[in-house]
Amino acid sequence: MSNYNLLSVGNNAKTVKGDGSEYLTAILYLAPADNVEGVNLCPTAELAGCKKACLYTAGRGKMSNVQAGRIRKTIIWRDNRVAFLQQIREDIAKFQRYCEKRDIQPVVRLNGTSDIMWENHIDLENEFPDVQFYDYTKIIKRVYKTLPKNYHLTLSYSEASLDYARKVLKAHKETGCNIAVVFHRNITDNRFIIEGRMGTFAGSPILDGDKDDLRFLDAPEHVVALYAKGEAKKDKTGFVIGCTEYANQKAALIFISDLDEREIVNA
Repeated sequence: MSNYNLLSVGNNAKTVKGDGSEYLTAILYLAPADNVEGVNLCPTAELAGCKKACLYTAGRGKMSNVQAGRIRKTIIWRDNRVAFLQQIREDIAKFQRYCEKRDIQPVVRLNGTSDIMWENHIDLENEFPDVQFYDYTKIIKRVYKTLPKNYHLTLSYSEASLDYARKVLKAHKETGCNIAVVFHRNITDNRFIIEGRMGTFAGSPILDGDKDDLRFLDAPEHVVALYAKGEAKKDKTGFVIGCTEYANQKAALIFISDLDEREIVNA
């Protein structure tokens, strides 16, 4: 495997599930939220309640040397943006060449632990038309934009703020974008099943987001169920759904959202 200045390949347990003879994924990991002085790469982390539960602490992210590397990259982003963008372009091009030699589709996730509006920094569609980009985001306005054709976004849900939750569900209904919901229970838990079929969340069908991380292959207008990892397992802010057992054990989900269809439409 080639070495890269900024990108990581083969280090994420979930993306590896989708890597094989057809796809290979490279991810850019930075220090999220306000871990580095003078820069906040996750502007909605406080509102969405995901700061403490961030995947920054999951898997290899727990290791101090890994966190130090992400901080180093973030400092370059803060202090020398031109050099950073040049390096990431070089990494993407190198990764693309590696994949092309092996007849594999290159896939790049630029926000592994950040929420940068990359469409404002790199012309992804014209500079790298043969690379598939994708990300999760909590910046709602992004899913209303005309994005590069090779850039797929999944909007992240949280009930730490009901105002934020309403706006996410509204965007989901209006644009057809998928929303990622982090649950305290794995999707294999039988309380996700009702009458032998997968249940729904906010009226939308659910798919298993932990099978792989190839979100750009997901059917639109779905809820992507993710299982809480790392510090997220302890979350009680509303970012992770289902921390409390509810009386109705026949419900399609452990947690039934407070938001009904009328509230979503009128938000």
